Amino acid sequence: MTSLFRNDAQRMLSLWFPYLATERVWRGRLGRSWRSRRRPPLAVSHRDRNAQRIYALDEQAEALGLKRDMGVADARAMHPSIDFVEADPAADRRVLEALADWCDRYTPLVALGEEGDGLFLDITGCAHLFGGETALLRDLVERLALQGFDARGGLASTPGAAWAAARCGLPPILPGEERPALTPLPLAALRLDPAVRSGLESVGLRTAGSVMDAPRAPLARRFGRQLLVRIDQALGDVEEALSPRLPVAPLSAERPLAEPVSRLEDVEQLILMLAASLKADLERRGEGARLLQAALFRVDGAVCRIEVGASVPMREPPSIGRLFHEKLAASGEELDAGFGFDLVRLSVLSTASFMEAQADMTGPKLADENAPAFFADRLRARHGEQALLRPLLQQSHVPERAVRLVPYSAAVPTEAFPAKERPVRLLSHAERVEVTAEVPEGPPRHFRWRRASYRVVRAEGPERIAPEWWRDEPDAPTRDYFRIEDEAGRRYWLYREGFYGDAQPPRWFLQGLFA
Repeated sequence: MTSLFRNDAQRMLSLWFPYLATERVWRGRLGRSWRSRRRPPLAVSHRDRNAQRIYALDEQAEALGLKRDMGVADARAMHPSIDFVEADPAADRRVLEALADWCDRYTPLVALGEEGDGLFLDITGCAHLFGGETALLRDLVERLALQGFDARGGLASTPGAAWAAARCGLPPILPGEERPALTPLPLAALRLDPAVRSGLESVGLRTAGSVMDAPRAPLARRFGRQLLVRIDQALGDVEEALSPRLPVAPLSAERPLAEPVSRLEDVEQLILMLAASLKADLERRGEGARLLQAALFRVDGAVCRIEVGASVPMREPPSIGRLFHEKLAASGEELDAGFGFDLVRLSVLSTASFMEAQADMTGPKLADENAPAFFADRLRARHGEQALLRPLLQQSHVPERAVRLVPYSAAVPTEAFPAKERPVRLLSHAERVEVTAEVPEGPPRHFRWRRASYRVVRAEGPERIAPEWWRDEPDAPTRDYFRIEDEAGRRYWLYREGFYGDAQPPRWFLQGLFA
């Protein structure tokens, strides 16, 4: 019977790294070619229930007959030459994430496995680009071997079946053949917890086929519904959703290279070529790029990702190329090409509607590279998002809270509440001044600021601003603001904090300067 959830067109590739923890250690010590060096057996240990036990082994340690969860003291007694290091799950996770980023060269849909030693790749519609599924898997495994990783791969139409194929060494499983392929495998092929496996083996169910053929209701009552979920996921009767590590770009173009490149000028030229190929797709969609990313895949497996943003939608290759030129120029020596990049990909991560306006009878109006928006984009690309900020009005009457600085690329609301007359420049912090004023409510007549005295000839106010009770302290003082002008025509914004006659005398501050 055909499952309603089965998607025979879907093809999943599962990658398993059986020696990931020890390979990370050897790569750190001896580099990518560590397998060609003479080395002692290696084991990774961790503390488990007040005992130091083996967490992972390399091939040489496994060949000596050592097993995981064996006591370190027993292992040392059997083989004193073994090199032990402490487990570092966080470092193993970082290596697996780096491998997932590298696998993005085959498909954008790459997810981390639950066990921390494998990956899932959705290669649906991608295999023909590499000569078929078998050729893709062979190329992937060979490239990983050159980087010092022993990878095992499995292909199937479901993640569960692909997982079992990778760990049990099965050939690609064709759609609809999941059950006969899984039947002779051990229970571990169904991704079951050790406690569930032990319980099933205790009642005589030792293979995946015996569990799949057993009555489902008693299995669910005794071992929980997760057992049935794992079976249905492997057979495709229940959909298993995988979360890609990186978002999938709406548009992308890439260029594999027979000879790696390392010069920034070559990278910029490739980005320009890829931008030209993306222009037609953007025109067809009536959109322009707002956020672009260039992914540079190094020969040794590292991936460099460079992003640039546009304040207004763009799709002209020269404009896109200039933004990446600024970004790469700012990166300078920080962009390590290693042994070179053998694949360059340009992706459009975010788009917006783009309508061309005809300037004259000669053709459409292109982006004006001297426009403020394009200048701002180039400035941000070279110096970062915080290099250029714009003020944004906030719903607050307190002056220092009424405006917030945001990156130039941030969306600015079209509606804003009307603001009263305010100085063109607000001091970062209001500064204390000495004031002679009419009491109790009169304006200043004379004030002293930064060791200079000023005589007031004109004054307007007061404008009273009460504290925001939902944000300030309950006893926060009220402010009375005055706009004043001195003998030289300079205008200032002063306020009095508190009132005359209170327990504490009022204090005066200068907060802004008018034009």
